[in-house]
Amino acid sequence: MGFNRMKFDDGAKPNITKAMLVRISAYFVPYWKQTVVVLFILLLSSGLGLLPPIFIQHIVDDALPNKDMKLLLELVLISLAATVASGLLGVLQSYLNSYISQNIVYDMKNQMYRHLQKMPMQFYSNVKQGEVITRMTSDISGIQGVFNSTVVNFASNLFILATTLGTLFVMNWKLAILGMVVVPLFLFPTRKMGRVRWKIAKETQEKMSEQNHIIQETLSISGYLLMKLFTKERKEYEGFKAVNAESTRLQIRESMAGRWFMMLLSTFTTIGPMLIYLYGGYLYIQGEISVGEIISFVALLGRIYGPFGQMTNLYVDINRSIALFERIFDYFDMEPVIVNKPEALPADISGKNIEFEDVSFAYQKDKPALRKISFTAESGTMTALVGPSGAGKTTITNLLPRLYERSSGRIRIGGTDIKDMTLESLRSQIGLVTQDSYLFNGTIRENLMYANDEASEEEMREACKAAYIHDFIMELPDGYDTVVGNRGMKLSGGEKQRISIARVLLKDPAIIILDEATSSLDTVSEYYIQKAMSVLLQNKTSIVIAHRLSTIMAADQILVVQDGTIVEKGRHEELLQQDGVYKDLHAKQFERMKEEQ
Repeated sequence: MGFNRMKFDDGAKPNITKAMLVRISAYFVPYWKQTVVVLFILLLSSGLGLLPPIFIQHIVDDALPNKDMKLLLELVLISLAATVASGLLGVLQSYLNSYISQNIVYDMKNQMYRHLQKMPMQFYSNVKQGEVITRMTSDISGIQGVFNSTVVNFASNLFILATTLGTLFVMNWKLAILGMVVVPLFLFPTRKMGRVRWKIAKETQEKMSEQNHIIQETLSISGYLLMKLFTKERKEYEGFKAVNAESTRLQIRESMAGRWFMMLLSTFTTIGPMLIYLYGGYLYIQGEISVGEIISFVALLGRIYGPFGQMTNLYVDINRSIALFERIFDYFDMEPVIVNKPEALPADISGKNIEFEDVSFAYQKDKPALRKISFTAESGTMTALVGPSGAGKTTITNLLPRLYERSSGRIRIGGTDIKDMTLESLRSQIGLVTQDSYLFNGTIRENLMYANDEASEEEMREACKAAYIHDFIMELPDGYDTVVGNRGMKLSGGEKQRISIARVLLKDPAIIILDEATSSLDTVSEYYIQKAMSVLLQNKTSIVIAHRLSTIMAADQILVVQDGTIVEKGRHEELLQQDGVYKDLHAKQFERMKEEQ
């Protein structure tokens, strides 16, 4: 189904299918031993819970009337021991519950992160940042309670119902049937409440995604700067406030919906004991049962209504959980479109020619961004891409490491289609330096070693010297251990570029892609970067996207891209002799330079 988002069913009820339940239960399989222990504890606890109510009957009917202090003490101590043992078992059960649920969340987050790593660039170009974070964090963390409050409660209540119902029918089948009369009252409101909470939960998570999106866009360093420069603080605050208010309203709705539901259940639970006292009192007057039996029966009846109420409420919780699982599985069902072919092999692309043959590509169907692109970049040479913004230059370079997948045509390196190479071997041999170089919010050393964590200190310093950035780094108070700030904001554009070049030098790739690496830099920064790039491109096959034509005049071939096609091809001198797009671009830049002087 590709990476397009699945749509939720807009109907009034969650889509609980056998396939989904099987899919959910698969996460519990690795922890089946712990789950078996939990079930055994629950069964044992349900049996221990029967003892105090049963002993109440013997206290009232035997120990107290006969004034038997020894029997009274024995019954009280046994009841107390059963309560303590049940409590200790509950502690162990809580630990196992937490162990299982936390590990399921751990597994699911790992699975989600690994899956998202495989998604293509196009997915991240379309999806909201906050939505990805919400799925990774609150959605997955939200299902932690599925085991603690749903699976465990279901099993616990099932065992309690089975053991208690059996005991009640053994004691007095007439009273047992009478006590069950109110059970259907628990079931009627449950189904509707489940649908309501499912719908509200789904809407709540979507609003949380919106909140995270606003936070990511306006409080990231780039978004924050833009917001400040255009003085949009009030507007962004009002937008966040509105989404936050809607999210809060939905959470209150869900909470109150549950409270009204529990109030109805609480009302129903008072009817059963009253019926038992009424009919049980009649049987006592007739001499058929004792006072102790009535008291014991009412106590046991509480063990029935509680689990019944929780069991019906579990239906509500399950429906709410399904809303989270739908959102999580929505992402898991997005199939990565760029994957290794089964027969793909690691490849060595050093010293090999790059060939584009009739390559086409479209970001959106029926809106081609590239059409029939064909060229050959020979090993060890520089191929320059020039043309107006939006012509498709960056798209061409993104197809080479398969950040996007071509729609048609072939891309070969050394005669081998890049689809026949493993993604890791292909990308590990391609270096990319862009206009907006990205640095992590860590130290300069950490950013450099990201390219090659096995590089030595000397290799790192040599790369920085070759990139003409070593001297600058050594002048900093903390040298290579200087923290660069979010996205490298503590450094100038030229300094970030040279660190990026040093990082690529450490990687030592066979193919270099420079995407307008010197654009928008001052003269001094451009001078140093040009010197650094001369070292970087030495004996490498390179594809250079250039805004300033002066930087690519020595290129072995220049491709002029316009409207997604190559309209001209040749060396600088050859293109100037043609009365075409390149000559026009060159004339306009030369005229602008004269005006600036």
